[in-house]
Amino acid sequence: MNDWPEQPEGARPMRHVQRRPQSPEYQQGYDQGQAYNQGQGYDQGRAYNPNFTQAQATGYDSGYSNGQVYGSPQSGGGHGSGGPGGPAGPGSRPTGPAPDWRKRIKIGSIVLVVGVLAWGVGTYAWAASQMRGEVDLSKVIERPSEGDCTTYLIVGSDSREGMTSEEKKKLHTGSAEGKRTDSMMILAACSSGNTMISLPRDSWVTIPSFVGSESGKQYPARGGSKLNAAYAMDGPELLVRTVEFNTGLRIDHYAEIGFAGFANIVDALGGVEMNIEKGFKDKNSGANFQAGEQTLNGEQALAFVRTRYAFAESDLARTKNQQKFLSALANQAATPGTILNPFRLYPTLGAGLDTLIVDKDMSLWDLGQMFFAMKSVNGGDGRSMNMPIAGSAPQGSLKWDMPKVKQLVEQIRNDQKVTVESNR
Repeated sequence: MNDWPEQPEGARPMRHVQRRPQSPEYQQGYDQGQAYNQGQGYDQGRAYNPNFTQAQATGYDSGYSNGQVYGSPQSGGGHGSGGPGGPAGPGSRPTGPAPDWRKRIKIGSIVLVVGVLAWGVGTYAWAASQMRGEVDLSKVIERPSEGDCTTYLIVGSDSREGMTSEEKKKLHTGSAEGKRTDSMMILAACSSGNTMISLPRDSWVTIPSFVGSESGKQYPARGGSKLNAAYAMDGPELLVRTVEFNTGLRIDHYAEIGFAGFANIVDALGGVEMNIEKGFKDKNSGANFQAGEQTLNGEQALAFVRTRYAFAESDLARTKNQQKFLSALANQAATPGTILNPFRLYPTLGAGLDTLIVDKDMSLWDLGQMFFAMKSVNGGDGRSMNMPIAGSAPQGSLKWDMPKVKQLVEQIRNDQKVTVESNR
């Protein structure tokens, strides 16, 4: 007896749905997939790895056996979103390590410091090679003992070395051969305050005995002469010897610059700002200045420091202008804006160093110290002055006030604040 219920009335048997025949390529892929799922993948895995499991063959791991969350790095899943070979999901984390910014900043800082040091060392070496250490102070005989301050003899010469005919005409230098001292100053760099003392070139002094810098021959003392005659006779070494003999102050370093180098430095700096209190003209130097604040270029600066015939006390008035200008020049050159800016530093150094003549023991560091001492002359405890003058001497020269000179030298030698006053 058949227990199955009879087919309800009205029911209709379902029509058999015949699938559309598939292409041979589709059928072959389907058969291979079925074979893999039925264990062929497992068998292949076992052939390479005895510990290979059925779950690995099918690519499925529930994650329940070890408590791992599906899709985590430990699960080995990875067929879902964010897994290997697939796009990262919205909540997925970067698979690589996070960048170490502290380490990067540290390395960058080290590279920057090394680069700055390399630039500084390279600049120092290049600039030092440009200096002309031609003056040998070891040839100066019978020198005074050293004092507590560092002293520089700064000389401006009328050297026209390297100048073309057009430049000589433009700068009103004339075409005289050789070179003579156009200005002379003692700069004393002391802890008690820096002092700049102008030595009028018409100063009446004794030229002492000396040994020729080139010949090595001994020469007797000459007696009374103008100070600039010492340079004309035997150059810087005899000038240093004469200054030391007449003052009793030892000169530690010597620096000299000619017309062309002076003008080029000013132009490389873009000019020097000056406040000219009273206008003046001088056809000999080419000076033509109005009173007031103005920026002097190289040509104008040279005319300013060389002018003497426009003033009643020609040499003394000129030395005051020279001091004023050199302080302004140093004030503008010895600044971070020039020193730290290669576009201003290199032209400035290149414009003057190859025409700057110094003693053999003077380093670029010493030269920098000299500029900074010049900068501070008119500020703080610094001061500028002429050598004390007592009156006139033969040949229209100037006689030093020796008691005051002696007191001035003692204060500098002992690094004491200078209290001596110049009477002109």
